[in-house]
Amino acid sequence: MSHEKKLNELEATAICGNDISSSCLYVSALAIAYAGQYAWIALLIVGAVLYLFRSIYGEVVGALPLNGGAYNVLLNTTSKRNAALAACLTILSYMATAVISASEAMHYLHTLWHGLPIIGATLGLLGLFLVLTILGISESAKVAVGIFLVHLISLTLLVGSAIWYLATHGIDNLSFNFQLPVKGGNIITALFFGFSAAMLGISGFESSANFVEEQARGVFAKTLRNMWVVVSFFNPIIAFLAIAVLPMNDVSTHTETLLSHLGTTTGGRWLGTLISVDAVAVLSGAVLTSFVGVSGLMKRMTLDRILPQFFLKENKAKSNYLILITFFLLCVSVLLITNGELGPLAGVYTISFLSVMAFFALGNFLLKSKRPKLPRPVYAGVFTVTLALISILLALYGNIRIHPDYLIVFLQYFLPAMALVSIMLNRIAILNLILAAANSFAQHSPRISRFSRLLVRRKLRELHQQEFVFFTKGDNVSNLNKVMAYVVENEFTTKLKIVTLLKDGEQFPQELLTDIHVLDRAYEQIEVDFVTMEGKFGPELIDKLSAEWNIPKNFMFIGSPGNQFPYHISELGGVRLIV
Repeated sequence: MSHEKKLNELEATAICGNDISSSCLYVSALAIAYAGQYAWIALLIVGAVLYLFRSIYGEVVGALPLNGGAYNVLLNTTSKRNAALAACLTILSYMATAVISASEAMHYLHTLWHGLPIIGATLGLLGLFLVLTILGISESAKVAVGIFLVHLISLTLLVGSAIWYLATHGIDNLSFNFQLPVKGGNIITALFFGFSAAMLGISGFESSANFVEEQARGVFAKTLRNMWVVVSFFNPIIAFLAIAVLPMNDVSTHTETLLSHLGTTTGGRWLGTLISVDAVAVLSGAVLTSFVGVSGLMKRMTLDRILPQFFLKENKAKSNYLILITFFLLCVSVLLITNGELGPLAGVYTISFLSVMAFFALGNFLLKSKRPKLPRPVYAGVFTVTLALISILLALYGNIRIHPDYLIVFLQYFLPAMALVSIMLNRIAILNLILAAANSFAQHSPRISRFSRLLVRRKLRELHQQEFVFFTKGDNVSNLNKVMAYVVENEFTTKLKIVTLLKDGEQFPQELLTDIHVLDRAYEQIEVDFVTMEGKFGPELIDKLSAEWNIPKNFMFIGSPGNQFPYHISELGGVRLIV
């Protein structure tokens, strides 16, 4: 078993905190654009919704402590198709994160170097991180900690400077701004649309779930708490101080660089420069997090045979360079389509990010109903999950209402991604269709028909040859039937090993063999191999069988364990729960 060093609380918080806390640099301006002088209240509501999701994420990831976030929970509670849907949304979320963060970083750098071409510089920054990740340079925990601490100090200085400015200059501007007409005509409308736009401020909350396996035991829940504290404090107070210090026209003029402008106004040029330098650093950290995160997720999808296998190609640095290049090209295309404008980028991101959050809430419900005996350190009440899901759906509706055209940009990426995934998930049926077409052309073009049939049959043979394993404790015929149905529906194979482990001198129950023979006849397309062996189920046995049988661990299945199970699911190396 691996004894590699795990991330402690500060390191794990810094890595995901750089992602979520970078939103402080642009979310205040977005919230003020829709809620005006009441933006800080909208951001407080966002903090309340995030509090609900602390227990939702805590339960799901505590029960299934594996990398992959929403994709992982749906893969272990429902079908691979549903998991693939969540994964596509997560990839879109990463893509928009990278582009927004890179664009915002260059806007802040532009305040220091006015001759900087923002679009060109954004492309250059994305290209820089493409090269770094291909070379195998990933986000160091120590560097992440340094960036995160400097970021918190910078924000604290900004808040302190703005409060001192108000104490010495009075609150006349605050009074004037609160006398302005309410956005949308009334406070409820302003808060609704401000809340919807401000949900971008918790983007990155899901990032901790994507590297939970690298965290020490008990750290994950603390990262959720720490991220919640940071954004629930800084986002509302910065929005309030911006409204108190700056005229509304200034806010709309400096949308992309509001915090550095606020720093210059309240503390002088040095503070504005510090905020700009800090912004470039922390937003660049968020870009790197996106590249590293999407590489891990897409590799997992490729290993699960949801994406084409050529994505698994590695260079000498063990980087999946084709995944990284594909992600870079997608980022470049969305940057050019939106011309680097924050609004459409935020719209694309918010729709994909909120959809992922909604899937996480749905995954929590599925976990409660399908895996009730699975141990979990935290339990989110049904009312909590329902309220959180309703809040997310309202925010999603609000964002689409604000800018219906952003939905079009989102669909331009989501639909092709889902089309590719659907083709991959249905490729057996598609190959059989091509085979039938090749047969029909036999009379007209015998040579082309013969060659086509040869290629298709070889591909079908490759897909079907992969074996899968299910470890049974003597499950009843009903559970075994669910296993067979799951394999037929979700996997491309004609071979399944059903393995039962025995103690010294123990005999397997005869009815188990009878049940397996019945199911073997019922599912003609699956060849069942019943294996009995002496041994104890655990990580060592899984490692041994995976190596001996040449079967990846993510192609090994078990039923949902109970409270007495001696291992964490994460210790089993990716073994999947399917019953």
